Amino acid sequence: MPFTPDEKARLKHLQTVVEQRVRQLLATARQTLGFCAPNPDLRFDLRGQSAGQARFDARGRGLIRFNPWLLLRHGEEFIDQTVPHEIAHWLIFCLYGRNARPHGVEWRQLMTLFGAEPKRCHQYDLDEIPQRRVSSHSYHCACQDHQLSAVRHNRVRKGQTYLCRHCGQALKPGLFGT
Repeated sequence: MPFTPDEKARLKHLQTVVEQRVRQLLATARQTLGFCAPNPDLRFDLRGQSAGQARFDARGRGLIRFNPWLLLRHGEEFIDQTVPHEIAHWLIFCLYGRNARPHGVEWRQLMTLFGAEPKRCHQYDLDEIPQRRVSSHSYHCACQDHQLSAVRHNRVRKGQTYLCRHCGQALKPGLFGT
């Protein structure tokens, strides 16, 4: 479902506002923490139900991705909540590497510093937001049935083992699992 010309123009404006907000948040962190984090690369290409995503490769290079559909539909709230959420992840990684919990004490403190509620998940209305259809595959253990994503199913086919969190038994394909 592509954007209309009006949506494209509004989205371009909102992306500029997000970039400005990112600069403000980084300046606040520099001023308050005395820490000068590098500017993250920003992309507006995230799809599905996630509003934002902070990603880091093995070398520590980072990227923050935002969902343009949710930005367009929830502009001000998105800028006030999602942008600080992802920048807090970015800063926590820059300060502590992979040793800090994603939504731990340090992250919550940064969210408070940024004037945002330290919530783990958004509550945006997802109606009319294009979403990927993800297939699932049936697996079972001693205590219950499980649904694994196509990615995990393919990993099982290549030898990966997943354990049930309740009984600890390895998950086995269901009747139609392979």
